[in-house]
Amino acid sequence: MSIPFAVRSSAMLQTIRQMPGGLRLFLVYALLILAGIGLSLRYVVDQAIEASVSLVGVVVMALLAYTIFTTTLVLQRKEAARGLAIGLASLTVPLVPLLLLGQLPVQAIFVAAFGILLFRGLLRPEVRTFLNEP
Repeated sequence: MSIPFAVRSSAMLQTIRQMPGGLRLFLVYALLILAGIGLSLRYVVDQAIEASVSLVGVVVMALLAYTIFTTTLVLQRKEAARGLAIGLASLTVPLVPLLLLGQLPVQAIFVAAFGILLFRGLLRPEVRTFLNEP
């Protein structure tokens, strides 16, 4: 007796195994963003109790939607995913000066190195070849 869920997940695992390293690194980055949003959601909900619309809430919800949409396109191997993934990776750029201003040089170096690896991985030709669905 086979389980349909196991069949679907094994196909997705096969797709992830075939991905270039840059896309796998992007998926880790997207999961980190989603985890950060999940951890900050309590603060956003507390603000929503005081005011129905807040700037922080709008930004967090837009980031959540953008991250989920981009990750979905990457997993579906869509061509549009590459540009959206590079756009999401660009969030590492302003984080480096913010960390330096907060006197956190070790974290800034880590984020800068991660950002460089992410951009180098996403700009490789095999990523463009892998994301081939219209």
